[in-house]
Amino acid sequence: MSLLFAIVTAAFVFLLSVTIVILIVGPTILLQPRRRTKDFYIDLNQPVTPSDLGLAYEEINVLSRDRLKLNGWLVKAGPNAKGTILFLHGVADCKIAGIPYAKLFHDHGFNAFMYDSRQHGESEGTFCTYGYYEKYDVSSVVDYLASRGDLRLGKVGAFGTSMGAAIAIQAAAIDKRIVAIAAENSFTTLRSIFDDYQKQLIKLPFHYLRNIVIKRSEFIANFKANDVSPLNSVAEIHLPVLVLGSTGDRLINPQYSKMLYDNTDPPKEFYAVEGARHNNAWQVGGEAYQKKLMEFFERNLS
Repeated sequence: MSLLFAIVTAAFVFLLSVTIVILIVGPTILLQPRRRTKDFYIDLNQPVTPSDLGLAYEEINVLSRDRLKLNGWLVKAGPNAKGTILFLHGVADCKIAGIPYAKLFHDHGFNAFMYDSRQHGESEGTFCTYGYYEKYDVSSVVDYLASRGDLRLGKVGAFGTSMGAAIAIQAAAIDKRIVAIAAENSFTTLRSIFDDYQKQLIKLPFHYLRNIVIKRSEFIANFKANDVSPLNSVAEIHLPVLVLGSTGDRLINPQYSKMLYDNTDPPKEFYAVEGARHNNAWQVGGEAYQKKLMEFFERNLS
């Protein structure tokens, strides 16, 4: 009997300890992902400004609806621009990730705008909400670009990777000025992706831990986790959508991309990047990947 009591007591102490740690650390991990800087890309010997790839650009601070400065770069394609494409980066990344895409978009005649999401890079903000507030930031960016008398805006498209893809989908559901989106390796709901990360980080599948973290995070950042659902948002949009999924993704389940595609109304396309992981679809996909991306935007924005 004493052995059983000891086991039960140890299990209770363990769960209590884990709960306390998760309660303290969990919201910080969720709401305040690390800020990636240019040093990360310098170490990889990659470009850190558009000028490193021969692109003229402007550095701009766009003001969000709640008065945060969102730091971005505008690369103009000239007076005959075919349209404008926004680049939205993934969690813990920054606008620097969009430089190769800006080069691709510019070389095909499109303006490119990339910016640091709130609480990322050089943008202001205390909390990341994975689209709850960020979708309105996209509208603020479009507002700014539309106000530029020296810019031929044309039709607006959005390309996002990971969290950026989720934000692009949610933004398109509320802003009809976005007429085409390409979403690469998006999650479906915030709750499902947090479940996945919880299992990866602490190897415990208990949903009560997720609920504790999410409830406290909702209180801290004043948002609703259930509203962060690209899976619901994609069903509300009626515009061309290109869903891209890396078959070797170990951070976000590749099936999530298929679920998003299945929940999307036509016109829609699905493109699998065979063998790619979460962050290297550009490198693994190569010219075929870039061609697919540009064919999609050429067809729907030009």
